[in-house]
Amino acid sequence: MNYSKEQIFELLDEVKDPEIPTISVVELGVVRQAIIEDGRVKVVITPTYSGCPALQTMQDDILAKLKDNNIEGEIELQLSPAWTTDWMDENAKQKLLDSQIAPPIGNAGEVNKLFKVIESPAQIECPWCKSNNTDLISEFGTTACKALYKCNSCGQPFDYFKVH
Repeated sequence: MNYSKEQIFELLDEVKDPEIPTISVVELGVVRQAIIEDGRVKVVITPTYSGCPALQTMQDDILAKLKDNNIEGEIELQLSPAWTTDWMDENAKQKLLDSQIAPPIGNAGEVNKLFKVIESPAQIECPWCKSNNTDLISEFGTTACKALYKCNSCGQPFDYFKVH
C-alpha cells in the first residue's frame, strides 16, 4: 500500500514521547520529514537534545508503528539545525499544561541571545492554580529539558518545559 507524507505524519502522530506520553513525537516537533522512495519511508528526526535518553525508544516506536502498518522504514537522525521548542505545536503546549507541566514561554531565538541565556525566564505561571508567584527550585526537573519550580500560592511543585 502506498502512503502519502500526510498519512505517514498521521500515523506517527500516534507515537508518544516516552518521557511525556501525552504528546506525540509529531506534536513535539521531533519528526521533521517523511521521505517516501521506492516503497520505503525514511523518517527524519531531530532529538530534543543530543543526549536525550528517550531517543532510542522514540526510534524503536516509530519503526514499530511503520511495521505495524506494513511499511518498510528507516530513521535518519538530523542534528542540525538543533531541535528547538519553537517546533512544538500549540496542541503540544496545551497538552503539557493539561498534564500540569508549564509550557515554554517565548521563542528560542529571543532566549538564546548571548546575555539573555543567563537571565531568568519570564515569571512562570503555575499550571495548577495559574498563579505567577512561583520560584525556580532547580534548573533540571524530571528530565533535562525541564526545570523544577514551586508555586508559592498553592504549594505545588511543577515542571517547566524550558525554552531551547
